[in-house]
Amino acid sequence: MMRTDLGDDLLTELAVSARDGSPADLEAFVLAAYPCVRSFVSYLADPQSADDLAQETFLRVIGSLRTFAARSCVRSWLLSIARRVVIDRFRAAAARPAVAELADWLAVVERRRLGTTPSPENEVVLADLLAEVPGERRVAFVLTQLVGLPYTEAAEVLGCPVGMIRSRVARARLQLLTSIHEADRAA
Repeated sequence: MMRTDLGDDLLTELAVSARDGSPADLEAFVLAAYPCVRSFVSYLADPQSADDLAQETFLRVIGSLRTFAARSCVRSWLLSIARRVVIDRFRAAAARPAVAELADWLAVVERRRLGTTPSPENEVVLADLLAEVPGERRVAFVLTQLVGLPYTEAAEVLGCPVGMIRSRVARARLQLLTSIHEADRAA
């Protein structure tokens, strides 16, 4: 699970202290928020890019921290920035030509050929399964089911109605269950 032990109220207090305080306050805020942001971006993009994406997120967060008004939970604010960072990375990657290396193709084929039965406890398998879920559904699922945001906060992060979040999560669940059942039948 991606939940942190730190509550939303305490994390928001750390953000306000970082906004108004010393470099030590900023460091405390970043250290407390980093695990949640890193986990979130690792589910949206590939896990190998998670550290870079999390760092880029915090560069943007630090640059705009002075504008954080603390009207809502800082976690929602952070994750919406992280989401935009990932989208920007995908847009930048789409703008340049992709080069496929043989080793990458072989690794994918080997991983698929192993035929292991997916298990919800196995985060690696979950990440592979989530990679097959379309972007909007995957983001809604990760925010609500893995990060643990309430549906209303996820709707705020994504800028859409709560009903749409519920629908996306339900469809993502159905797709994940179907993938698991197909893998079980194949095994």
